[in-house]
Amino acid sequence: MIALPHLYVLGGVFFAGTAWFAAQDAANPRRFVASSFWLLLALSFLVGDRLGDLGNGVLVVGLVALATYGLGKGGTATSQPEERRASAQRHGDALFLVALVIPGTALAGTLVAKNTPWGGRLIDPAQATLVSLVLGVLIALAVVFAWLRPKFAGAGSPALVPLREGARLVSTVGWAAILPQMLASLGVVLLGAGVGKQVGLIFSEHLALDTRFAAVAAYGIGMAFFTVLMGNAFAAFPVMTAAVGLPVLVQRFHGDPAVVCAIGMLSGFCGTLLTPMAANFNVVPANLLDLPDRNAAINSVIRTQAPTALVLLAVNILLMQWLAFR
Repeated sequence: MIALPHLYVLGGVFFAGTAWFAAQDAANPRRFVASSFWLLLALSFLVGDRLGDLGNGVLVVGLVALATYGLGKGGTATSQPEERRASAQRHGDALFLVALVIPGTALAGTLVAKNTPWGGRLIDPAQATLVSLVLGVLIALAVVFAWLRPKFAGAGSPALVPLREGARLVSTVGWAAILPQMLASLGVVLLGAGVGKQVGLIFSEHLALDTRFAAVAAYGIGMAFFTVLMGNAFAAFPVMTAAVGLPVLVQRFHGDPAVVCAIGMLSGFCGTLLTPMAANFNVVPANLLDLPDRNAAINSVIRTQAPTALVLLAVNILLMQWLAFR
Protein backbone atom coordinates (compact mmCIF):
# COMPACT_ATOMS: atom_id res chain seq x y z
CA MET A 1 0.00 0.00 0.00
CA ILE A 2 1.32 3.44 -0.94
CA ALA A 3 1.17 5.65 2.15
CA LEU A 4 2.59 8.88 3.54
CA PRO A 5 6.04 7.45 4.48
CA HIS A 6 6.68 6.65 0.82
CA LEU A 7 6.00 10.29 -0.08
CA TYR A 8 8.44 11.47 2.58
CA VAL A 9 11.14 9.25 1.09
CA LEU A 10 10.48 10.68 -2.37
CA GLY A 11 10.60 14.24 -1.00
CA GLY A 12 13.79 13.47 0.89
CA VAL A 13 15.46 12.14 -2.25
CA PHE A 14 14.46 15.27 -4.13
CA PHE A 15 15.89 17.63 -1.50
CA ALA A 16 19.04 15.52 -1.23
CA GLY A 17 19.44 15.96 -4.98
CA THR A 18 18.87 19.68 -4.57
CA ALA A 19 21.62 19.78 -1.94
CA TRP A 20 23.99 17.95 -4.33
CA PHE A 21 23.31 20.32 -7.22
CA ALA A 22 23.57 23.36 -4.92
CA ALA A 23 27.03 22.27 -3.76
CA GLN A 24 28.15 22.06 -7.39
CA ASP A 25 26.83 25.49 -8.36
CA ALA A 26 30.04 27.51 -8.64
CA ALA A 27 28.05 30.63 -9.61
CA ASN A 28 26.62 30.83 -6.07
CA PRO A 29 29.20 32.16 -3.56
CA ARG A 30 27.18 30.62 -0.72
CA ARG A 31 26.64 27.29 -2.37
CA PHE A 32 27.77 25.26 0.63
CA VAL A 33 25.37 27.14 2.93
CA ALA A 34 22.57 26.48 0.47
CA SER A 35 23.61 22.84 0.17
CA SER A 36 23.57 22.45 3.95
CA PHE A 37 20.10 23.97 4.11
CA TRP A 38 18.62 21.54 1.58
CA LEU A 39 20.50 18.63 3.16
CA LEU A 40 18.93 19.38 6.55
CA LEU A 41 15.53 19.50 4.90
CA ALA A 42 16.24 16.15 3.22
CA LEU A 43 17.13 14.67 6.61
CA SER A 44 13.85 15.96 8.00
CA PHE A 45 11.94 14.07 5.31
CA LEU A 46 14.03 10.90 5.42
CA VAL A 47 14.65 10.36 9.15
CA GLY A 48 12.54 12.99 10.89
CA ASP A 49 10.36 10.33 12.53
CA ARG A 50 13.48 8.89 14.19
CA LEU A 51 14.90 12.17 15.48
CA GLY A 52 12.21 12.88 18.06
CA ASP A 53 10.89 16.27 19.07
CA LEU A 54 14.23 17.59 20.31
CA GLY A 55 16.12 16.42 17.24
CA ASN A 56 13.58 17.94 14.87
CA GLY A 57 13.60 21.16 16.89
CA VAL A 58 17.39 21.41 16.57
CA LEU A 59 17.06 20.69 12.85
CA VAL A 60 14.54 23.52 12.43
CA VAL A 61 16.81 25.92 14.33
CA GLY A 62 19.59 24.94 11.94
CA LEU A 63 17.36 25.67 8.95
CA VAL A 64 16.48 29.08 10.37
CA ALA A 65 20.13 29.93 11.08
CA LEU A 66 21.22 29.00 7.57
CA ALA A 67 18.32 30.91 6.00
CA THR A 68 19.16 33.97 8.11
CA TYR A 69 22.78 33.86 6.95
CA GLY A 70 21.59 33.72 3.35
CA LEU A 71 21.50 30.97 0.74
CA GLY A 72 22.73 33.12 -2.10
CA LYS A 73 21.23 32.96 -5.56
CA GLY A 74 21.65 29.63 -7.25
CA GLY A 75 20.14 27.37 -9.83
CA THR A 76 21.70 26.64 -13.20
CA ALA A 77 19.22 26.16 -16.03
CA THR A 78 19.42 22.99 -18.09
CA SER A 79 18.42 24.82 -21.26
CA GLN A 80 18.82 28.22 -22.88
CA PRO A 81 15.98 30.78 -23.08
CA GLU A 82 15.96 30.41 -26.87
CA GLU A 83 15.39 26.66 -26.56
CA ARG A 84 12.53 27.09 -24.14
CA ARG A 85 10.95 29.80 -26.28
CA ALA A 86 11.18 27.63 -29.39
CA SER A 87 9.63 24.68 -27.56
CA ALA A 88 6.79 26.85 -26.26
CA GLN A 89 6.06 28.18 -29.74
CA ARG A 90 6.20 24.71 -31.25
CA HIS A 91 3.78 23.07 -28.79
CA GLY A 92 1.65 26.07 -27.86
CA ASP A 93 -1.18 25.79 -25.35
CA ALA A 94 -1.07 21.99 -25.56
CA LEU A 95 1.69 22.16 -22.93
CA PHE A 96 -0.95 22.98 -20.33
CA LEU A 97 -2.54 19.57 -20.88
CA VAL A 98 0.39 18.02 -19.04
CA ALA A 99 -0.32 20.19 -16.02
CA LEU A 100 -3.94 18.99 -15.99
CA VAL A 101 -2.72 15.42 -15.57
CA ILE A 102 -1.78 16.22 -11.96
CA PRO A 103 -5.17 17.41 -10.59
CA GLY A 104 -6.94 14.83 -12.77
CA THR A 105 -4.92 12.01 -11.23
CA ALA A 106 -5.37 13.44 -7.73
CA LEU A 107 -9.15 13.51 -8.15
CA ALA A 108 -9.38 10.07 -9.76
CA GLY A 109 -7.00 8.48 -7.26
CA THR A 110 -8.89 9.91 -4.29
CA LEU A 111 -12.23 8.64 -5.58
CA VAL A 112 -10.83 5.20 -6.41
CA ALA A 113 -9.02 4.80 -3.09
CA LYS A 114 -12.05 5.74 -1.04
CA ASN A 115 -14.79 4.03 -3.05
CA THR A 116 -13.32 0.76 -4.31
CA PRO A 117 -11.92 -2.20 -2.33
CA TRP A 118 -8.90 -2.66 -4.59
CA GLY A 119 -8.13 1.06 -4.57
CA GLY A 120 -8.07 1.04 -0.78
CA ARG A 121 -5.53 -1.78 -0.88
CA LEU A 122 -3.31 0.13 -3.33
CA ILE A 123 -3.49 3.62 -1.78
CA ASP A 124 -3.94 4.49 1.89
CA PRO A 125 -7.49 5.94 2.01
CA ALA A 126 -6.52 8.24 4.89
CA GLN A 127 -3.87 9.90 2.68
CA ALA A 128 -5.52 9.28 -0.69
CA THR A 129 -5.37 12.89 -1.90
CA LEU A 130 -1.69 13.44 -1.10
CA VAL A 131 -0.64 10.08 -2.51
CA SER A 132 -2.70 10.63 -5.67
CA LEU A 133 -1.24 14.11 -6.08
CA VAL A 134 2.32 12.74 -6.05
CA LEU A 135 1.32 9.94 -8.40
CA GLY A 136 -0.11 12.63 -10.68
CA VAL A 137 3.27 14.38 -10.75
CA LEU A 138 5.04 11.13 -11.66
CA ILE A 139 2.50 10.34 -14.38
CA ALA A 140 2.84 13.88 -15.77
CA LEU A 141 6.62 13.41 -15.92
CA ALA A 142 6.14 10.14 -17.82
CA VAL A 143 3.85 11.94 -20.28
CA VAL A 144 6.43 14.70 -20.76
CA PHE A 145 9.21 12.22 -21.46
CA ALA A 146 7.09 10.27 -23.93
CA TRP A 147 5.93 13.42 -25.70
CA LEU A 148 8.77 15.95 -25.53
CA ARG A 149 11.77 13.62 -25.12
CA PRO A 150 13.88 16.20 -23.26
CA LYS A 151 17.57 16.31 -24.15
CA PHE A 152 18.80 19.47 -22.50
CA ALA A 153 22.49 20.30 -22.68
CA GLY A 154 24.37 20.20 -19.40
CA ALA A 155 21.77 18.14 -17.55
CA GLY A 156 23.53 14.81 -17.99
CA SER A 157 21.11 11.94 -18.39
CA PRO A 158 17.64 12.99 -19.60
CA ALA A 159 16.25 11.22 -16.54
CA LEU A 160 17.96 13.87 -14.38
CA VAL A 161 16.25 16.79 -16.16
CA PRO A 162 13.18 16.91 -13.83
CA LEU A 163 15.38 16.67 -10.74
CA ARG A 164 17.78 19.30 -12.05
CA GLU A 165 15.00 21.69 -13.09
CA GLY A 166 13.13 21.14 -9.82
CA ALA A 167 16.31 21.85 -7.90
CA ARG A 168 16.88 25.00 -9.97
CA LEU A 169 13.38 26.27 -9.27
CA VAL A 170 13.43 25.56 -5.55
CA SER A 171 16.93 27.10 -5.28
CA THR A 172 15.65 30.23 -7.01
CA VAL A 173 12.77 30.47 -4.54
CA GLY A 174 15.13 29.80 -1.64
CA TRP A 175 14.07 29.45 1.99
CA ALA A 176 10.57 30.77 1.23
CA ALA A 177 9.82 27.40 -0.36
CA ILE A 178 9.35 25.85 3.08
CA LEU A 179 7.64 28.83 4.68
CA PRO A 180 4.13 27.28 4.47
CA GLN A 181 5.28 24.23 6.44
CA MET A 182 7.00 26.41 9.03
CA LEU A 183 3.94 28.60 9.47
CA ALA A 184 1.68 25.56 9.73
CA SER A 185 3.92 24.32 12.55
CA LEU A 186 3.65 27.74 14.15
CA GLY A 187 -0.14 27.41 14.12
CA VAL A 188 0.10 24.09 15.98
CA VAL A 189 2.47 25.66 18.53
CA LEU A 190 0.08 28.58 19.09
CA LEU A 191 -2.81 26.13 19.49
CA GLY A 192 -0.84 24.14 22.05
CA ALA A 193 -0.06 27.37 23.92
CA GLY A 194 -3.79 28.09 24.30
CA VAL A 195 -4.02 30.97 21.83
CA GLY A 196 -7.16 29.48 20.29
CA LYS A 197 -8.98 29.51 23.62
CA GLN A 198 -7.95 33.10 24.30
CA VAL A 199 -9.13 34.21 20.86
CA GLY A 200 -12.42 32.43 21.51
CA LEU A 201 -12.83 34.33 24.78
CA ILE A 202 -12.14 37.63 23.03
CA PHE A 203 -14.71 36.82 20.36
CA SER A 204 -17.34 35.82 22.92
CA GLU A 205 -16.78 38.97 24.99
CA HIS A 206 -16.75 41.52 22.17
CA LEU A 207 -18.83 39.93 19.39
CA ALA A 208 -22.41 38.76 19.49
CA LEU A 209 -22.20 35.27 18.02
CA ASP A 210 -25.76 34.38 18.94
CA THR A 211 -26.86 34.05 15.31
CA ARG A 212 -25.56 31.56 12.79
CA PHE A 213 -24.63 34.13 10.16
CA ALA A 214 -22.73 36.25 12.69
CA ALA A 215 -20.69 33.19 13.70
CA VAL A 216 -20.05 32.26 10.07
CA ALA A 217 -18.93 35.80 9.25
CA ALA A 218 -16.71 35.94 12.35
CA TYR A 219 -15.04 32.66 11.41
CA GLY A 220 -14.51 33.57 7.76
CA ILE A 221 -13.26 37.10 8.40
CA GLY A 222 -11.20 35.88 11.36
CA MET A 223 -9.51 33.28 9.17
CA ALA A 224 -8.63 35.94 6.59
CA PHE A 225 -7.45 38.39 9.28
CA PHE A 226 -5.22 35.89 11.10
CA THR A 227 -3.81 34.77 7.76
CA VAL A 228 -2.88 38.40 7.03
CA LEU A 229 -1.07 38.55 10.38
CA MET A 230 0.61 35.14 10.22
CA GLY A 231 1.17 34.85 6.48
CA ASN A 232 -0.39 31.44 5.97
CA ALA A 233 -3.88 29.96 6.22
CA PHE A 234 -2.45 26.76 7.69
CA ALA A 235 -1.12 28.78 10.62
CA ALA A 236 -4.41 30.59 11.15
CA PHE A 237 -6.56 27.47 10.80
CA PRO A 238 -5.82 25.77 14.16
CA VAL A 239 -6.30 29.02 16.07
CA MET A 240 -9.57 30.14 14.47
CA THR A 241 -11.06 26.65 14.30
CA ALA A 242 -10.40 26.12 18.00
CA ALA A 243 -11.80 29.58 18.79
CA VAL A 244 -14.93 29.71 16.61
CA GLY A 245 -15.13 26.88 14.08
CA LEU A 246 -15.58 23.88 16.36
CA PRO A 247 -17.12 25.33 19.55
CA VAL A 248 -19.58 27.68 17.83
CA LEU A 249 -20.28 26.59 14.26
CA VAL A 250 -20.02 22.81 14.74
CA GLN A 251 -21.04 22.22 18.36
CA ARG A 252 -23.51 25.03 18.98
CA PHE A 253 -25.06 25.43 15.53
CA HIS A 254 -24.46 21.81 14.39
CA GLY A 255 -22.62 22.70 11.19
CA ASP A 256 -21.01 20.06 9.01
CA PRO A 257 -17.37 20.02 10.19
CA ALA A 258 -16.04 19.05 6.74
CA VAL A 259 -17.77 21.98 5.05
CA VAL A 260 -16.90 24.43 7.84
CA CYS A 261 -13.21 23.50 7.77
CA ALA A 262 -12.90 23.36 3.97
CA ILE A 263 -14.53 26.73 3.35
CA GLY A 264 -12.74 28.16 6.37
CA MET A 265 -9.42 27.30 4.75
CA LEU A 266 -10.57 28.96 1.52
CA SER A 267 -11.41 32.08 3.53
CA GLY A 268 -7.91 32.02 4.95
CA PHE A 269 -6.46 31.84 1.45
CA CYS A 270 -8.26 35.09 0.69
CA GLY A 271 -6.14 36.66 3.42
CA THR A 272 -3.04 35.19 1.78
CA LEU A 273 -3.65 37.44 -1.21
CA LEU A 274 -3.65 40.53 1.02
CA THR A 275 -0.39 40.31 2.95
CA PRO A 276 3.35 40.57 2.28
CA MET A 277 3.74 38.01 5.07
CA ALA A 278 2.63 35.38 2.55
CA ALA A 279 6.06 35.12 0.99
CA ASN A 280 5.20 32.06 -1.08
CA PHE A 281 2.40 34.00 -2.81
CA ASN A 282 3.54 37.59 -2.95
CA VAL A 283 7.29 37.74 -2.36
CA VAL A 284 8.37 34.75 -4.45
CA PRO A 285 6.97 36.15 -7.74
CA ALA A 286 9.06 39.30 -7.27
CA ASN A 287 12.13 37.15 -6.57
CA LEU A 288 11.55 34.87 -9.55
CA LEU A 289 11.12 37.83 -11.87
CA ASP A 290 14.23 39.49 -10.34
CA LEU A 291 12.46 42.85 -10.20
CA PRO A 292 14.64 45.83 -9.17
CA ASP A 293 12.16 47.41 -6.73
CA ARG A 294 10.72 44.35 -5.01
CA ASN A 295 8.80 46.21 -2.31
CA ALA A 296 6.92 48.16 -4.95
CA ALA A 297 6.36 44.94 -6.89
CA ILE A 298 4.95 43.15 -3.83
CA ASN A 299 2.61 46.06 -3.07
CA SER A 300 1.49 46.12 -6.68
CA VAL A 301 0.74 42.38 -6.57
CA ILE A 302 -1.32 42.79 -3.42
CA ARG A 303 -3.26 45.78 -4.78
CA THR A 304 -4.10 43.78 -7.89
CA GLN A 305 -5.24 40.78 -5.87
CA ALA A 306 -7.22 42.67 -3.21
CA PRO A 307 -10.55 43.06 -5.08
CA THR A 308 -10.59 39.37 -5.98
CA ALA A 309 -9.70 38.39 -2.41
CA LEU A 310 -12.51 40.46 -0.88
CA VAL A 311 -15.11 39.20 -3.33
CA LEU A 312 -14.07 35.59 -2.77
CA LEU A 313 -14.17 36.08 1.00
CA ALA A 314 -17.76 37.30 0.78
CA VAL A 315 -18.66 34.36 -1.49
CA ASN A 316 -17.05 31.90 0.94
CA ILE A 317 -19.07 33.29 3.83
CA LEU A 318 -22.29 32.91 1.85
CA LEU A 319 -21.34 29.38 0.76
CA MET A 320 -20.64 28.32 4.33
CA GLN A 321 -23.94 29.77 5.49
CA TRP A 322 -25.73 27.83 2.74
CA LEU A 323 -23.86 24.51 2.66
CA ALA A 324 -22.70 23.84 6.22
CA PHE A 325 -26.12 23.71 7.85
CA ARG A 326 -28.24 21.84 5.30
